[in-house]
Amino acid sequence: MGTPEFAVASLEALYQGGFDIAAVVTAPDKPAGRGLKMHVSEVKRYACAHDIPVLQPVRLKDPVFQQQLRSFNADIQVVVAFRMLPESVWDMPPLGTVNLHASLLPAYRGAAPINWAIIRGETETGVTTFKLQHEIDTGAVIYAERVAIGPEETAGSLHDRLMKTGAELILKTLTAIGKGDYRLQPQEGLADPAIREKTAPKLFREDGRIRWDSPGATVFNLIRGLSPYPGAWTIFNGKTLKIYRARMIGAPGRLPPPGTVSSDGKTYIRIATGDGWIALDELQLEGKKKMDTPEFLRGFRDAEMHTG
Repeated sequence: MGTPEFAVASLEALYQGGFDIAAVVTAPDKPAGRGLKMHVSEVKRYACAHDIPVLQPVRLKDPVFQQQLRSFNADIQVVVAFRMLPESVWDMPPLGTVNLHASLLPAYRGAAPINWAIIRGETETGVTTFKLQHEIDTGAVIYAERVAIGPEETAGSLHDRLMKTGAELILKTLTAIGKGDYRLQPQEGLADPAIREKTAPKLFREDGRIRWDSPGATVFNLIRGLSPYPGAWTIFNGKTLKIYRARMIGAPGRLPPPGTVSSDGKTYIRIATGDGWIALDELQLEGKKKMDTPEFLRGFRDAEMHTG
């Protein structure tokens, strides 16, 4: 059960590992793009290419869907980047349902663990497999694998590394379950309450707004934690400007007010933060394509630049 590219790696690992995949459950096709052509999920694309049956329920509580799912007589279900399941689905197979989560549970439970780990300046995260139960991301842990976060790493690069590590962990987990050689560890005993309070809720547009009076490290972490999607943003000369790559620069001498823009008009743009400067390296102005800073400045005619 999964939808995006992140889930395909685990599906492929199981397929190549010789597991009998009874069926795939993924999101319904939906119109997307300017032409509103029907878009199929990456998981469906892989399943169809390998002749794996596909189910695409609109409602997971639909009795017709649940009857179809039950007819496959699966021993176990694997969930990677999918919707919250009703108990009638996750409790259906005799060995239950295993979930892969992109954090070291119980830290960063929620919809956007990769983004929030970087936004909050973590230097380590990982992937965890666990058995599903009632409350989301709270089931007993089977395995966890630690992964270091680079000082300049973006959510995109971390996503790709966790995707591969997660696929290996899913393969390890199902192999162990098949042999009956594993133990479940309740999450309550794995970390202190302060770690359990680190959550990863769904990201909304306002979460990505840059507050220039914050410390430079906070701004820098927000930018890389939302790159390449959905992108940290600010208002620049009255338009939304998304910033995808940036650098922190020291602050010798007296700093101007946070949000002040400095540029030579040719090679650099810098914006003052609460304790330094952020140099913009890759950005996208509302209505324009993504560019590096010199290309952006070649097409920028306003003599004065300002944030708002």
